[in-house]
Amino acid sequence: MPAPELALTERFQSAFAQAFGEEFRDADPIIRPSQFADFQCNAAMGLAKRVGAKPRDVAQQILDAVDLTGLAETPEIAGPGFLNIRLRTDWIGNQAAELAAPESHLGIPAPDHADTVAIDYSAPNVAKEMHVGHLRTTVVGDALARTLEKLGHTVVRQNHIGDWGTPFGMLIEHLLDVGEDGDEAKLLESDPNAFYQHARAKFDGDAAFADRARSRVVTLQAGDRQTLEIWTRLVELSKQYFHRIYDMLDVTLTDDDLAGESSYNDQLEIVAKQLEADGLARISDGALCVFPEGFIGRDEKPLPLIIRKSDGGYGYGTTDLAAIRHRIQDLRADRIAYVIGSAQELHMNMVFETAREAGWLTDDVEATHVKIGSVLGEDGKILRTRSGSSLRLMSLLEEAVQTARGVIDELRPDLPEDERAEIAHAVGIGGVKYADLSTAHDSDYVFDLERMLALTGNTAPYLQYAVARIRSISRRAAEQGIIAGPAPRVENDAERALALELLQFGPTLVQVGAAYEPHRLCAYLFSLAQAFTAFYDASPILKESDDEVRGGRLALAELTERVLVEGLDALGVRAPQRM
Repeated sequence: MPAPELALTERFQSAFAQAFGEEFRDADPIIRPSQFADFQCNAAMGLAKRVGAKPRDVAQQILDAVDLTGLAETPEIAGPGFLNIRLRTDWIGNQAAELAAPESHLGIPAPDHADTVAIDYSAPNVAKEMHVGHLRTTVVGDALARTLEKLGHTVVRQNHIGDWGTPFGMLIEHLLDVGEDGDEAKLLESDPNAFYQHARAKFDGDAAFADRARSRVVTLQAGDRQTLEIWTRLVELSKQYFHRIYDMLDVTLTDDDLAGESSYNDQLEIVAKQLEADGLARISDGALCVFPEGFIGRDEKPLPLIIRKSDGGYGYGTTDLAAIRHRIQDLRADRIAYVIGSAQELHMNMVFETAREAGWLTDDVEATHVKIGSVLGEDGKILRTRSGSSLRLMSLLEEAVQTARGVIDELRPDLPEDERAEIAHAVGIGGVKYADLSTAHDSDYVFDLERMLALTGNTAPYLQYAVARIRSISRRAAEQGIIAGPAPRVENDAERALALELLQFGPTLVQVGAAYEPHRLCAYLFSLAQAFTAFYDASPILKESDDEVRGGRLALAELTERVLVEGLDALGVRAPQRM
């Protein structure tokens, strides 16, 4: 089932070949949605330079050559050479009927090549609570994983948790100091942030302790039994905490997806030796460093990527190189996406370039840094508590659910207790996730719970309400013995506009999976929900007296519900049965 843009592209490229020669067949017709028609062909301006003619004259030649029989009405030339295109309503109707068929998968196309995509996301730190900064890396990464799987790709989730390095030398030494069974150690379960902060304060204020912590890292990396036992305890406690957050957020990460820094420990020396043997790494100020090409510091000197520290320990750079090497050579990834903060852009680019120079990252593997912006407070600064510390993610999520529950209790006291609790979770968590996902991932946004949970505007509750509304219509139809027609009705303007929106679901999902931009799916679903509202206001369903018209409109509404639910699921947002 071809999407409108694809069908138009094929017809216009044939016209280019006929009008200007076969060498023009591959020219991009630049088919875009238009406020003056359904679509617009914007190719005339670019082609005019190649053929040496005026854009309007080129547009006329294209118009004379193009065959849109059965697909669209005769285009109109506008402005300097735009071709305004209105699709035939019967073609839209036929495509909507195909879209509704179970075998169409709602128009989601099978990929020409099913990729193996490794996605590095979430990546919290062991023995520390997840804060609001982890929200975006978690929900954006999970939405991309869900979307790519719906598109037929194989996704390998990589939760690159911080479970190695200097912080663990610090934590282990502090635990040994206070005693593993003492009151201070109990903070690891009740308040891991407090335990971490106590250890950090000692590290920053006690030079002897800091030296011991650094030495403990080397001992840990060397596999010392006692050190590993303590480290294992820290990791296990943190895994239980991660599960509570992931369950609360409805994300798909499991223990099987854990690929922390520690998992690459036995590869670090191998990586260092290979880089050294290949002439890429050399000693600088006592440390083994790579100086990837093209990275210059403010002092106009090459920037180093530290491979092995002067004390013999390995850092993030080595681990990240071992990880990308593993993902390419062992996981056989065709694409690797790193969903991490924008502040890591320089580091990631240096890792990518080093991997290219080492011969691991070749041209047939795509590595992308999906840059993540910050969550801000109303003051425009990084969202924090009043005391200035990082805001606990669990507290934020619990507040969202509690706020949603208050609204549900007020509006729907008639619903059973367990259903109100389920709706509150779906609306509260969905509202937080959708607000994040509807913003371009590399942009900052202000956390505003009132706006996130609003029933109007581009919010999850607005979309969830649209789904619940259609499900209510279907329930009432069933009670009245009304059944959906064999195909969606596409006749009047409102039906036509809604059906045309539905045809964009597959192409939108493909675009999101290719560009790693879930905000485009959010914008599409919002537009679809708006089109449904306009359709419902203009085209009565249950009150319609004509059985055929009523059944066709019900079929169109139920197709809309399926697309909205599938789209929300790609984002990781639940759609409750009732609101």
